[in-house]
Amino acid sequence: MPLPPDPVAAVRAVVDPAFGKSLGELNAVGSVAAAEDGSTVTLHPPCVLHPLRAGIEEKVTAALGGGPVTVQWEPRVIGKNAGGRLGLSVKNVLAVGSGKGGVGKSTVAAGLALAYAEAGAKVGLVDADIHGPSLPHLFGVSKNGPPEMIERRGPDGKVVPRILPVKVDLPGGASLSLMSAAFVIPERSAAVLRGPMTQKYVLSFLQQAEWGELDYLVIDLPPGTGDVALTLAQNAALGGAVVVCTPQKVALLDAVKAVAMYRQLEIPVLGMVENMSGDLFGRGGARDEATALGVPTLGEVPALGAVRESGDAGTFANILSDGGEAADAFRSTAGKAALELARGALEKARTPTLEVL
Repeated sequence: MPLPPDPVAAVRAVVDPAFGKSLGELNAVGSVAAAEDGSTVTLHPPCVLHPLRAGIEEKVTAALGGGPVTVQWEPRVIGKNAGGRLGLSVKNVLAVGSGKGGVGKSTVAAGLALAYAEAGAKVGLVDADIHGPSLPHLFGVSKNGPPEMIERRGPDGKVVPRILPVKVDLPGGASLSLMSAAFVIPERSAAVLRGPMTQKYVLSFLQQAEWGELDYLVIDLPPGTGDVALTLAQNAALGGAVVVCTPQKVALLDAVKAVAMYRQLEIPVLGMVENMSGDLFGRGGARDEATALGVPTLGEVPALGAVRESGDAGTFANILSDGGEAADAFRSTAGKAALELARGALEKARTPTLEVL
């Protein structure tokens, strides 16, 4: 088939089924260089790791007459600019929680952050599990000592101290920024803190750290339905929450409570992730429960020795570059969560009405 009379208009008319809008309406069309012997199209989707990428490429190719087409994906991440009240420049704040401990919540949070950073996004990761911080160990930076402090001059002219998050270098040249209580609490020591102090630590990680501009800030919450989630709901416009559970019924019962908590706090539930999915714990329980709750299933991370071994060895940063089922699962799950965040950002913002007693 020949090229259409207006190739740019043809590409702009292609509908992205994930958003129910045309690429033109999404401002996602960058450039279109059309020729009979081959065309090149640059697209700027509103999120990284678009899960329907292959289907959109097929539609673009058909719109340009079916000839050879190269589609270049250069995401321009959108979000709620969620950190305004905290003084942050963050497009999306994503909370990762669970109804109970031991389900691999921190592993999933780390996997999501890795996938976003690998895809070219600017990513921060907060270990808000004050009593059981594990992310520094996963990335092999647990013994790096306290984060570096710098001084910045505030809007009022006063010099204020700022915390530099720890930079985690990833294969391929990408990196992410990490903050955790493990950097300030001695190894093998217990954080014996009441609720208000726990909240203070988490807010300091957000407000006093020098994050810079971020596309995604992933927050690994403590297990359960407690103070930290409430503190975040009151102080940040969270883009959404991901609920992690394992397939067995006893874990799903607590995951249901976590979903209920986020809904009560008016935090969008992006979906559920089934971790350690496989023969040992079963498979599909989270998918069935998510369907019953009316929330998406974002993915199933298989129970593989490689995931545990990399975390134990402090080499979790290599889990994606090593390839395999786990890498595919983390990328796919991250893409679906990013899509849900972008959908939420495109909706008209609501003013929270919750009264917390």
